[in-house]
Amino acid sequence: MASVRIREAKEGDCGDILRLIRELAEFEKLLDQVKISEEGPCVVGYGLYYFIYSTWKGRNIYLEDVYVMPEYRGQGIGSKIIKKVAEVALDKGCSQFRLAVLNWNQKAIDLYKALGAQDLTEAEGWHSFRFEGEAMRKLAGK
Repeated sequence: MASVRIREAKEGDCGDILRLIRELAEFEKLLDQVKISEEGPCVVGYGLYYFIYSTWKGRNIYLEDVYVMPEYRGQGIGSKIIKKVAEVALDKGCSQFRLAVLNWNQKAIDLYKALGAQDLTEAEGWHSFRFEGEAMRKLAGK
């Protein structure tokens, strides 16, 4: 296995991160939805997270994306990224670590369960919704 270092992103990583975002979008069959730009090489995976708030549990961390280039998968890099986000969550006083996965991505579902994640669709029946574009403008009365 290649030597891997998991660290927080730096400004100079933007090109690499964008390349990985495009690869993720292609994998998810949503490449046409990527509207950001930049270029670069070298990084082989990333985890994009941010903080959210639960009315019942307080501060949480949300892992928006975790992606590892196909040729580097199966080496534990994705698990290391997820574990690093868990470390950040604990260091920042978060009570929960949340993420979502497409229903057809069984490898990711299996990985999250193996790492101890609870499937809220199965356990609590939660459905995820979003407003965007025209629906969001209409909702806002604009």
